[in-house]
Formats: sequence, C-alpha cells, structure tokens
Amino acid sequence: MKILIAPNAFKGTMKAGEAAEIIRTAILDKHPDYDIKACPIADGGDGTCLLLTQAMGLEKRELLALDPLGRPVKGFYGWDIGSEKAFVDVSTVSGVGLLKAEERDPFITCTYGTGELIKAAYQEGAREIELGLGGSATIDMGVGILNALGFKFLNQWGREVAMFSPYFLDKINFIQRPIEKLNLKFSLLCDVQNQFLGPAGAVPVFGPQKGLEAERVEEIEGITARFFEMLQEKSPFELEDRPGFGAAGGIALGLSAFFPTNLISGPEYFFAKVGMEEKVKWADLVITGEGRYDEQSAEGKGSFILLQIAKKHGKPIHLITSGEIPGPGFDETIFLPPLPEKGDSESAKKFLLQSVIDFFKENPPE
Repeated sequence: MKILIAPNAFKGTMKAGEAAEIIRTAILDKHPDYDIKACPIADGGDGTCLLLTQAMGLEKRELLALDPLGRPVKGFYGWDIGSEKAFVDVSTVSGVGLLKAEERDPFITCTYGTGELIKAAYQEGAREIELGLGGSATIDMGVGILNALGFKFLNQWGREVAMFSPYFLDKINFIQRPIEKLNLKFSLLCDVQNQFLGPAGAVPVFGPQKGLEAERVEEIEGITARFFEMLQEKSPFELEDRPGFGAAGGIALGLSAFFPTNLISGPEYFFAKVGMEEKVKWADLVITGEGRYDEQSAEGKGSFILLQIAKKHGKPIHLITSGEIPGPGFDETIFLPPLPEKGDSESAKKFLLQSVIDFFKENPPE
C-alpha cells in the first residue's frame, strides 16, 4: 500500500510538517509495512516559503527582525543564488501566530519586520522576492514593508510617522519614495481571491482574525479607503483594486503601487515546484488535512486543489479536519473536535495522533 501524506498546517496548532509526521507515525503504528511518502503542503498561507525552501534545497538565511508589535524575533529567508530570488513568508515575523489573543490590534501591528527580511535579501543580491502572503497580523497595506525599503510616510506637519504607533496608518498625509530606485519585483503567493475593499474585502472578512472588533470595522475601512486613494495618487502605475489584494491586510495592494508584482495562485505554484502531480500518480491513497475545512477552503486552498488532482487521476483521498465539509468530494473524512488553542499545541498533537490511529484501526486502507 502506497500512501501520500500531504497535510496543510493546522492553523494555530501545528505546522504542516509536524502534522505530516504525526499522521505517518499513526499509520505505521498499525501498518508498518505500508510505503509512505510525506509531502507537507502550503497554498500561499503560513509557512509556504519555508516548505519551498526545504523542498528546493535552498539556503536558509536567518536574521533578527521586528515582529508585528516591534519586538525582535528570529526570521529567515530562503536564498536561491542562481536565480537571484529570495523566498519570504509574511507569517515568519509579521504573523498573527506570534501574538497572544490580547495583543492583536490591527491599528498598531505592522509589517516592518517582513520589510527588513526583504531588504536583507535585496542587499544580498535578490532581484525578485517570492512572498507568501498568508497568516499576517496586520491591515497596514504593506506600509511597514515599504518603510523598511526606504519609503517615508509623513504626517500633516511633515514629520515621519512612527511604525507600530497607534493609528499610524491614519496619521499619514504624504508619501516620499526613495531617491534610489530599487531594482526589485515581487511574485505574491496568494490563497484567497478577495479584493481589498468591499463587503468581501480584507477588513470585514479577515479583520476579526487579526483582533479587529466588529464595532471598529467601519472605522478602519474609512482609514484604509483614504490611504488607498493616497496610493493611487502617488503610484506611477494604474492602481485598481483586484482579486487577491485582500490577502494579508492589503500587502499586495501596497507593493503593487510601486513595484512590478505578479499575483500567483499559491497552491498551484507550490504543487508545481514540488512535483505534486507525480506524487499523486504514485500513491494508492492520498491523505490531506487542515485545521478547519470550510467554504474558504473550497475556494482554492491547498486541500481543495489536492482533491482536484486526486480525482483527476482516480485516486482516493481522505481529509482530516476539525471543520465542516461544504458538500461532497473526499472519500473519507476524519472529523476532529475543535483543536486546543495555541499554547496547548502538545495536547493537540497527541490528540491528532490518537484520532488517526483509531480511525485506521477501524478503517484500514486497502
């Protein structure tokens, strides 16, 4: 029996690689003779560029950068010297997973640390940044990244606005581009199709994940809409809202105002890089999973795209999730109750392990 284990991250609980190893261990506990390949997946969300760095055998360069609240934290980028590309995850130093629930505040949090990683890669010689947009703690429209790259944001008196200060986005009245033009372009790996503005935009849909209270949605929508107009006035390009700009608090929007950018489907890009189609062809059974499979998952997340590949090649596919399944598709589902919140991840891992062991004990794959 050949099994491909390809889970996404169980958000807030465990990384994709940890989940893959737990599932592999659980199956081998009851079926030690099975031939198992593990290929943790990502779709532009948390850890996409980390997994790409590992899968492609790139050099992992580590450095200190600032987290969403301006505190030093260890970050990294994947360095591909041959193509002058660097691979950076927004979630590495600007991710919501770095913050306790009570620390999440999109009126303060900022992507400056991600900009520090990008700047370091640029100084090393990178001319293209592959940027995984998922898991951000911010709705700063990429201002922090731009600031780290040399853009100045001034208040009404011409003084520079301090990043990480309360309402810093609302205080900006002028934008100054760097004197030296940066020879840099971005490929933005995205797992959602939301535009930035509107009822299905970044603020109302993803704001609550970043600590935005319902009664403050309208307030931050007004601030971001005003800043969008400022970017349009300052940008040398025709800047219009489009699908994908709602990802990661508008980072794609801010970067597209000043740099050549290309929005790419995260799962399709990732699967092409790791040869996922060939792995699915090899397998007798595919097992995937994510923390909560829901309507957003079915709009193009990694597990959903993997489902399409499995069906294309006539392979059975199982899903492990604590979410609800919006319609048919997967051959089997291992339903998990809500996993423990961050801070009790060890209990969650033990729970996942036992759940998979119990499932395959009663339903051995054939």
